[in-house]
Amino acid sequence: MSIKSLFNAKKIGDTPLNNRIVMAPMTRSRTAQPGDIPTELMATYYAQRASAGLIISEATQISPQGKGYSFTPGIYSQEQIEGWKLVTQAVHNEGGKIFLQLWHVGRMSHPSFHSDGLPVAPSALAPDAQVWVVGDDGQGRMLDCPTPRALSALEIKAIVNDYKQAAINAIKAGFDGVEVHGGNGYLIDQFLRRSSNKRLDEYGGSQENRIRFACEIIAAISGAIGAHKVGIRLAPFITQRGMDDNEAIETILLAANKFDDIGIAYIHLAEADWDDAPTVTREFREALRRGFSGAIMVAGNYTEQTGAELIDKGLADFIAFGRRFIANPDLPYRIEHQLPLSSITDHATLFGGTAVGYTDYLPYQQ
Repeated sequence: MSIKSLFNAKKIGDTPLNNRIVMAPMTRSRTAQPGDIPTELMATYYAQRASAGLIISEATQISPQGKGYSFTPGIYSQEQIEGWKLVTQAVHNEGGKIFLQLWHVGRMSHPSFHSDGLPVAPSALAPDAQVWVVGDDGQGRMLDCPTPRALSALEIKAIVNDYKQAAINAIKAGFDGVEVHGGNGYLIDQFLRRSSNKRLDEYGGSQENRIRFACEIIAAISGAIGAHKVGIRLAPFITQRGMDDNEAIETILLAANKFDDIGIAYIHLAEADWDDAPTVTREFREALRRGFSGAIMVAGNYTEQTGAELIDKGLADFIAFGRRFIANPDLPYRIEHQLPLSSITDHATLFGGTAVGYTDYLPYQQ
């Protein structure tokens, strides 16, 4: 099967890309402390991978309240903005393009990150999930998420403004655009689903109400930096972390119609990549294509062949790879020339640590 379509250049919004291969967002937890500040080491890591058509950064909290994992970066302080400038300049110097993924984890958090000890959510419902937390001994552990407190309507409006300001900060830091993380059980996803949203106000109940938070965020960001610089990640078929809701597909398609009205650049589908994961149906893909005129990006258990096939069928425009980019900084080159791929050598280096397992993976050498 031909993989030629992966290398047909295409714009995303008004940003020209060299190929259709995207580096998916991956949490690596390498920031400087205190302050969750991006570093020169992170700049090296991203620059090594600048041959991707587009890099989407690791998820980045829009505020201290939005944090749920240790050592993840922020985009709300001047120090963080300056740190991210190192990254964007390094990627651009290598001819790459990079979007910042904006993140508020909601209830997917831990008391140690919050002055009052409570994460926030649409409703006071625990997610039955864990997050990675580094203790006083310097060791990272997966710890249970507690029952969060429900946000007030005024607090919700404040979070919408936090997203808007974070997007403005991202452009100041040199990013080519932003991707809003609206999937995987984090705050926006929590609002979308009846299993995590039991509100009785304008943000809960009907599908129109449950998509309101996401739509207000997308509208606010688009008004601030331009819709052509905005994408959103959604996870319609992923049900872990208390996200099981048989209205999820219908609700997300409704939201996609609203995003199309706003005119954003793309929707990024986070698809499960484990063996018995739910299948993303062709019916859904076709419905999304009919209801959304921007680009469609997919990330899941794809190979170059299955990704190119989806593009050739007109059901996707970009294929995002995650873990493959960790050990193969030159992944597009290896795919194009059908070269062997390297494997991750030590999974203990995925979260936190030094250059080991981060920037010491080499490009292909004959």
